[in-house]
Amino acid sequence: MLQPLKPAALRPGDAVRIVSLASPVDEESLERGCAELKRLGYAPRMDRDVVLASDSYFAGATLQRLAALKQALVEPETKAIFCSRGGYGSNYLLDDLGRNFEAPRPKILFGYSDISSLQIFLWQKLRWVTFYGPMVASGFDGGVKGYDQNSFCAAVSQNADGWTVDLQGKALLAGGAEGILAGGCLTLVETTLGTPWEIDTTDTILVLEDRGMKPYQVDRALMHLKQAGKLRKVRGIILGEFPQCTAADSGESVRDVVMRILTPLEHRPTGLPVVVGAAVGHSERPMLTLPLGVRARLSASASNGEQSGTRLEILESAVG
Repeated sequence: MLQPLKPAALRPGDAVRIVSLASPVDEESLERGCAELKRLGYAPRMDRDVVLASDSYFAGATLQRLAALKQALVEPETKAIFCSRGGYGSNYLLDDLGRNFEAPRPKILFGYSDISSLQIFLWQKLRWVTFYGPMVASGFDGGVKGYDQNSFCAAVSQNADGWTVDLQGKALLAGGAEGILAGGCLTLVETTLGTPWEIDTTDTILVLEDRGMKPYQVDRALMHLKQAGKLRKVRGIILGEFPQCTAADSGESVRDVVMRILTPLEHRPTGLPVVVGAAVGHSERPMLTLPLGVRARLSASASNGEQSGTRLEILESAVG
């Protein structure tokens, strides 16, 4: 297996590039997020007209967004790329990137939600380590109430091995396992199936989270992953909060769905630790940062089904 390619660590004073790769961004939220990045000691750079562009439900035409991403990946004067927000549209950029682009070296890429499409692509095609965490107008815009500063700083600047993240979740299935962190937004993970950058979940700690789905839609997506063999060789699973995923009619919750589909996997010879309600991605708590593509150890212990210990030990640096 190819070794992961890690970006350079981010240091105070470094310039960072802001890009809009999916849906249009709110200008006030963007400004609040830039102010938070400045407070952290970084220097945001952006082409305001391009970042604030709008074309239907996209943040500008595909070619415009693609050009902005390609430039951000190769420009030497910025050390990281922070997406402005998610929404929808990152998948439009992947066909061209697969044909026509090679970056000289990896660069920190931050995002979640729709940005999962790009993050999975970069892992499957180039083995780039990327960062599943806050975006400028969707996380950083709320200051430290919108994201977890400790996990963010450890991920982007700590080039010594090892730190621990309190997932703030509950153990659905207790146990411990080591693997490569992979995954992201459930809907976008599912839509990689059948593409040239289909996610490989073998020996992974699989992160799955989303928002605004009905429980039956979560059920359908998890069953699709299961029937496609994507849960067969995972080492552990981290599930997010799944906010705004209630169903008024059936009475069944996302947790009910997860228990029905994942509990039988507990009886595998190797077991399967599963954490639910972690503060990752679409979270109503300060959002954690997880580096995708690095080795990690998931620990889930429970007492009467309640939270006792759900932690993730990052076993190697995410940056060089």
